Amino acid sequence: MPANRSRTERWLDCLYQLYERGGAIEMALSEQGAHNGVRADAGSDVAWRVKILRMSDTEMLVERPSAFGHALPMDSGLGVVGVMSIGQNRWMFRTKVVGIDLKYPGGAVRLAMPTSVERCRRREFYRVSATSLRLPKVMCWPLLDPMSVVVAELANKATILDLQNGGQPRGEAELLPEVGPGFMATLMNLGGGGIGLLVDKDEASRVDSSRLLWMRLDLTPQIAAPIGVTARIAHVHRDSEQNLYVGGAFDFSFHPAHKEFVVSQMTRYVQTLLGERRAAA
Repeated sequence: MPANRSRTERWLDCLYQLYERGGAIEMALSEQGAHNGVRADAGSDVAWRVKILRMSDTEMLVERPSAFGHALPMDSGLGVVGVMSIGQNRWMFRTKVVGIDLKYPGGAVRLAMPTSVERCRRREFYRVSATSLRLPKVMCWPLLDPMSVVVAELANKATILDLQNGGQPRGEAELLPEVGPGFMATLMNLGGGGIGLLVDKDEASRVDSSRLLWMRLDLTPQIAAPIGVTARIAHVHRDSEQNLYVGGAFDFSFHPAHKEFVVSQMTRYVQTLLGERRAAA
């Protein structure tokens, strides 16, 4: 029996192994209006990487998704798409939030134990027959002069706030710091202050692991324009198809005031999605 099929049939054992090793799953808010994997709503799905804290026959307790130490809102009854990863293989499942455990700092999330999982399609990452995740796109540039991000971040903040208040798009949103040639990536997950990106093999040569990145994270339409932010690369590795995985951490050391703005926008993103889910319920 192929290893991936065996793991699919023994998914609960694999989930317990992740827990025992201090591992994590990824979770995203479950989409509304999906039928046979076809999405009816707009926008992207952010997958949050959360550590498994405790498991029982009926529940799984995981870290509460956060933005740089600020816990994000979670409603009881909220539908969740979960992802379990082992090596380059991924399995998806549906579950829901059954409560918040306040014994943990920021409150841990209690998820109903899934009843089954389905293996993701290798070339489509987070897609199975019943559902899919639309992972956000991130435009990235190697950052040549870190201090040049200050003006770009201030302009980005001004433009987003102006659009949220009913203003018109302005050219300042496209203002770049001093950067090298850009490349496109996919936002695989967020966790605390960390970020996971996937760069297609055709653009992987543009990634310099010794450099900082200037990024535009596209969470439209929930956020009026892509968020500009700096990240420091921590590690990179290639998969079997030569695509490049990049792990890093957001870096606000060159403009500390920008952190509060990014936190507020990530909170706004989750609150907007929660509002959409409540309206569709």
